[in-house]
Amino acid sequence: MFTGALQELVDELGMLPGVGPKGASRIAFYILNAPAEEVQRLTAALSAVKERVRFCERCFNISEDPLCGICQDPRRDQSLLCVVEEPKDVIAVERTREFRGLYHVLGGAIDPIGGIGPDQLHIRELLARLGAEPIGEVILATDPNIEGEATATYLARALRTLEVPVTRLASGLPVGGDLEYADEVTLSRALEARRAF
Repeated sequence: MFTGALQELVDELGMLPGVGPKGASRIAFYILNAPAEEVQRLTAALSAVKERVRFCERCFNISEDPLCGICQDPRRDQSLLCVVEEPKDVIAVERTREFRGLYHVLGGAIDPIGGIGPDQLHIRELLARLGAEPIGEVILATDPNIEGEATATYLARALRTLEVPVTRLASGLPVGGDLEYADEVTLSRALEARRAF
């Protein structure tokens, strides 16, 4: 459609999740017409996030330090562990202000069609944490869709031998939805009414 550098930019932007060809073109033209300082700030922010942001060594949440702020916080309940798929799910649960425990981020969900099995997730690290830390309850907060349910079922079976109570977020979240799009009230009620799995 375009040529040279502009087409390269449109192609790269079009690879971002949720950005289609029209959106990519709009963003590319916005960048083209933006002041040079604004574009430099954007490129600096992109470079900084790739250079400085990494995953927490303990829970795999995003962090600029070896341990994320939640893992470093001594006020958190060390006996509660909420297992989520992605770092964005940590943010969704934190918005409820209902959960004061720790997290474990799997890095995705089991998806055989997409080629993601248990070995591609941080499940081994979860089991190691449960053996080393005084966890009194594991809350499975995977998305209420096919992949999330499959992941929760797999984890519940894997955790049975550890004699740690395992709960699942209660209803209130739409099946087929994602945690990041749930409003605070719905997610808060789901946390309060979690059930054994």
